[in-house]
Amino acid sequence: MKKFLSTIREMRKFLVLWFGQSFSALGSAMTAYALVIWSYSQEGSALMTALLMVCSYTPYVVFSIFAGTLADRWNKKGTMLICDSVAALTTLIVLILLKTNSLSIWHIYVVNAVGGLMNTVQQPASEVAVTRLLPQKYFQKVGGLRYLSNSVNTILTPILATAVMGLWGMDAVICLDLATFLFAFLTLLLFIRIPEEPEQQRAQEHLLASVKSGVGWLREQTGIFYLILFLAAINLVASMYQAAFPALMLSRGGGSEQAMGIVNTVIGISMLAGSLLASFAPPPKSRVRVICNCLLFSMCTENLMLALGRNIWVWSMGGFLGWIGIPLMNANLDVVLRLNTPVSMQGRVYSVRNSLQFFTIPLGYLLGGVLVDYVFEPAMAAWNSPLLTAVFGSGKGSGAALFFFVLAFLGIGVCLFFRRTRALRELEKQGM
Repeated sequence: MKKFLSTIREMRKFLVLWFGQSFSALGSAMTAYALVIWSYSQEGSALMTALLMVCSYTPYVVFSIFAGTLADRWNKKGTMLICDSVAALTTLIVLILLKTNSLSIWHIYVVNAVGGLMNTVQQPASEVAVTRLLPQKYFQKVGGLRYLSNSVNTILTPILATAVMGLWGMDAVICLDLATFLFAFLTLLLFIRIPEEPEQQRAQEHLLASVKSGVGWLREQTGIFYLILFLAAINLVASMYQAAFPALMLSRGGGSEQAMGIVNTVIGISMLAGSLLASFAPPPKSRVRVICNCLLFSMCTENLMLALGRNIWVWSMGGFLGWIGIPLMNANLDVVLRLNTPVSMQGRVYSVRNSLQFFTIPLGYLLGGVLVDYVFEPAMAAWNSPLLTAVFGSGKGSGAALFFFVLAFLGIGVCLFFRRTRALRELEKQGM
């Protein structure tokens, strides 16, 4: 008990920040979930729905490489407060458009783009803030706690969003989102002081030169560079999965808004279990091996079960198995990056990493939406193959199921290829 209380005292600033930000993230996730359902009901298109995430991630990818440099220079607390405020303002605009019956899908595209830009600037500032608020010995616990909150939010989001939408409408969901933002804003403003470097120690080089230094540092770390490329390839597969998921859940036999909500809830429960495992697991001999094996297991299970399943029970089991190892993977990745990056350069290095690791996400969403709407769904309708029908079903959603089958083997291939690269094997030998 004494050790536990000591840990709480040493982590208290981070825990206050973590709770406030997690609460706000729940509100934002509920709004995003409601808007996905709204957009698919309006358009009935995987591509149009996927474009929501394309708009969110594109600014993140394009501007992230500069955002970290700015985060190293700017006040971390002020940056986080301003970015969150602008994002809240765009959410308020959505509420106004909805209440006046003026909301169109292009409005949501613009709002998501602005929100993505704010997240781009806020994220590296938040990463540095965590490093400054915590002793090194708690870094793995940070990863576990973060994915614990993500898991809880994943569980609660479909339940709360569906319930609130059913009882009071989508505008009530947005109002709750704004309330959670206000709580997080006041918590950060009033109760958190983030230590800053003395002015003379902050990066003072030109913006482009600063970005170049972050790129140069990362290029010298061959193992970490290849690890990031590996994750970029996985993100391509995962984002195509995310693009196809609503089309499968909302149109396939046995699917519905309720089915999508249940599967997402099960995924959240799985992530919660994985987060607890990550929080209390002892340090592994090789963090790189943990990262690779967790991703391989995920690709071997979820995509295949979504592709071949015909009911909510199989889909839920696929979601549970596919996501239980992800928090452990992310926690170990976080430690590898945080321990091997000088604090003074973390903003720059994290921003370069974000651009490299996540540039495939908007591409994957766009590609996934196009392939489902214009390749796999038409192909299943045109081929009328008894074998394919027996395996993947018929009608709308069968093409999405075939697409998930292809994604499973694509993801497995990516994992096996990078596991054999010399750079990752050398990084593993270092005990990373």
